[in-house]
Amino acid sequence: MEVNISYKRIWSIAYPIILGSVAQNLINVTDTAFLGRVGEVELGASALGGMFYFVLFMLALGFGTGTQIIISRRHGEGNSHLIGKTFDHALYFMLPLSFVAFFILYFFSTPILRAVIESDSIFEASVAFLKYRMPGIFFVFGQILFRSFYIGIAKTKVITWSTLVMAGINIVLDYGLIFGKLGMPQMGLEGAAIASTIAEGVALAFLIVYVIYHQHHKKYHLFVFEGFDKELFYRNFKLSSPIMVQNFLSLGVWFAFFLIVEKLGEHALAVSNIIRSVYIVLMIPIWGFASAANSMVSYLIGMRKEAFVFLLLKRIVIMTTSGVFGLVILSLFVPEALIRIYTDNQELISMSVPVLRVVNIGAVFLATGFVLFNGVMGTGKTNISFVIEIAVLFLYLFYVLVVVNYLGGGVTIAWTAEILYGVLLSSFSLLYLLKGKWRHSSL
Repeated sequence: MEVNISYKRIWSIAYPIILGSVAQNLINVTDTAFLGRVGEVELGASALGGMFYFVLFMLALGFGTGTQIIISRRHGEGNSHLIGKTFDHALYFMLPLSFVAFFILYFFSTPILRAVIESDSIFEASVAFLKYRMPGIFFVFGQILFRSFYIGIAKTKVITWSTLVMAGINIVLDYGLIFGKLGMPQMGLEGAAIASTIAEGVALAFLIVYVIYHQHHKKYHLFVFEGFDKELFYRNFKLSSPIMVQNFLSLGVWFAFFLIVEKLGEHALAVSNIIRSVYIVLMIPIWGFASAANSMVSYLIGMRKEAFVFLLLKRIVIMTTSGVFGLVILSLFVPEALIRIYTDNQELISMSVPVLRVVNIGAVFLATGFVLFNGVMGTGKTNISFVIEIAVLFLYLFYVLVVVNYLGGGVTIAWTAEILYGVLLSSFSLLYLLKGKWRHSSL
């Protein structure tokens, strides 16, 4: 079988994921921009409440990534029957997990947020936000499973379409429900949460209809449910569980980062929320190409073409870095114009500009780090990727605690931790790919 790892082929897999990320980011930008006009408390509450929600979201994304790796491997082997069986067994796990996540949000979000948030106003607003946000956990878990399937079989265009549908609905509902426009009630922060939840539900419905309309459920034997295969279920869980934990801890550490910043004051938290939104824009090409790296590495190993893995990763790193450089140059030339999208407060704008310069540097290092790290996961050695992530996160959090709590660093210094994260992730991942025993691995 011919191996195709050309730049064109890489781009054909990555660009729909990137466009999907652009549409997803429109939701983040819209929420932040609209709520920035409502007030600093609402802006900070949406950041902390949203981070708590996405800590649980990352659990599902971890299992979805593991499912994606296995589906890519079966796709490389040409085994469509096992693709469907893998998908069905992933559903056996994902459905109960969504109920567990909802249970955690419903019963434990308030006491946890009360324990870690100092500002009473931000705490109350965060709880109100999550009240309307938590039902969306069922919809987003379902989306993750379909996303894993389509990236795994290298048919990624549907990701763009589903995310565009979600973004369009979210933006319209945001405008209507936050400000009381288009005949809708004015609900402020709660309106933003409701808009996101409804948009996620519609996006999941779109994906289900797409699968049925294109008869992918027949071609790849989805929803057959021919019986519970304990060995297959265990294999899926064994591969995915390290990714689930590392994703959970990764976003958990970033949540801790925001809690540390919150102690610097409401201004510092508002600045960090603005920078978080800009940073996500810089990360868009990184996520798209990293997902392509993950899937294509597993696909190559499934074809028994391990010799092409380094050439593939080299090309993806070049493409990722080029994309990030373009965005970095833009933000360096017009930093204040970018920040004004989120706020008109001149003090916040002035505080945000130096932080933006720092994250520009961090994004360049992460371009390499994320691709190589996803290459490690694509080999199926998720236990190794787990060790790498834990080591990097420990050093990252230790650095933030030292520079903020002991050295008195402000919000700009705190964000330099992103540079450290990118350097360490790149170094550790490359070291394993060069020296580790991942070739000819089986799943």
